[in-house]
Amino acid sequence: MYCFDTDVLSATIRRDPSLPLIRRLAQVPPTDQFTTSITMGELLYGAARRDSQRLNAQIRDLLRGALTILPFDEAAAEVYGPLRARLESDGEPLAEPDLRIAAIALSRDLTLVTGNSRHFDRIRDLTVENWLN
Repeated sequence: MYCFDTDVLSATIRRDPSLPLIRRLAQVPPTDQFTTSITMGELLYGAARRDSQRLNAQIRDLLRGALTILPFDEAAAEVYGPLRARLESDGEPLAEPDLRIAAIALSRDLTLVTGNSRHFDRIRDLTVENWLN
């Protein structure tokens, strides 16, 4: 089961999306496709910054489709606290949105699909795949 990061989903709604990415996504059953409320917020923020109703509609259509949107809930918070403390004590802090996305994926034992694998590689036990390369 997969949790799609912001960059992967935004790549699907570009004018010329990556054909290998689209093919790979098509191989994953809808019941195995997830994203986070954090990613949803990032995508909607991007549309609002561009003041684009078309982009906003595309994002909402994408998110209403096959994806299940996972919240930052109690299970994610249980992972988040110790993870943030460890990364900070190791001198490897992670940006807040990425940290929350990682905590959600870890709390549900999902593989995180991202083009920013170097951001997440420092998180032990998080399985990361880069489908954008």
